Amino acid sequence: MLRPALSLFAGSVLVTGLFAQPAAPKIEFPAPSPAASLKQRVGLTDITIDYGRPSMRGRKIFGGLQPYGEIWRTGANQATRMTFSTAVKFGGVDVPAGTYALFSIPGETEWTVILNKIPGQWGTYSYDAKNDIARVKAVPGKTSMTFETLSIAFNDLANESAATLYLTWENTRVPVKIEVDVAHILVPQIEAVMASAEPKKPYFPAAMFYYENNLDLTKALAWMEAGLAEQPDAFWMIYRKGLLLAKKGDKAGAIAAAQKSLELVRNAPADKAPAALKTEYIRLNEALIASQK
Repeated sequence: MLRPALSLFAGSVLVTGLFAQPAAPKIEFPAPSPAASLKQRVGLTDITIDYGRPSMRGRKIFGGLQPYGEIWRTGANQATRMTFSTAVKFGGVDVPAGTYALFSIPGETEWTVILNKIPGQWGTYSYDAKNDIARVKAVPGKTSMTFETLSIAFNDLANESAATLYLTWENTRVPVKIEVDVAHILVPQIEAVMASAEPKKPYFPAAMFYYENNLDLTKALAWMEAGLAEQPDAFWMIYRKGLLLAKKGDKAGAIAAAQKSLELVRNAPADKAPAALKTEYIRLNEALIASQK
């Protein structure tokens, strides 16, 4: 037989169990402007962009939903965030490494694209121009197709020191050039390694970096020769020695290098130079010889 106190406790547990309601399930609704993240390496610089992607949904955007001449978060929800791992030139303006808010002021014939020192702002409600670190002008272009959803992307990575940031929505595309100083970072490292007792030095990539960036071509040629001393039958390296000599103005030397590369690639065994590779380097060397005559 239950004691009164124990009986009362058991009853209360029973009543609580009968009337307790299950926890409501957590519902996650889709965001009208879903979050997106974009990462791009330019040279030795990592660039990250975090933004909300609004859609047109039948609305006129520029000159309508987003009036011309007014500050815009360049996305939805929080102002778009842009992070640089090193210093860059943003539209020609020097910007230190760091994270910034990306704002813009759309116009019919000209935009102002802005980097602001206060990331994480919601919308434009607390935007203050005194915190701008860069304000650059950009000329909008018209796209042949309509972009329903805002797109931020990089393109024109023609070399390792620059890229173009494109803001595209509706029928408008706005470009901003971003440049990085790879040489400022890499040259001291190359010079230090080349002056060290390191037995395995990056002769070929160092020579090509100097060649491609119009640096000390005499040093580049010396490093190329050192690389070839280790790989005397490297026809692909001899071809690039020819390019280097051509840039130095040594036409005879460039032709001689191309002819040697041609001879090596034509006689190379299939495991060293498959047919497609042979065809490519025969074409490249013949073009180099023709350009120097």
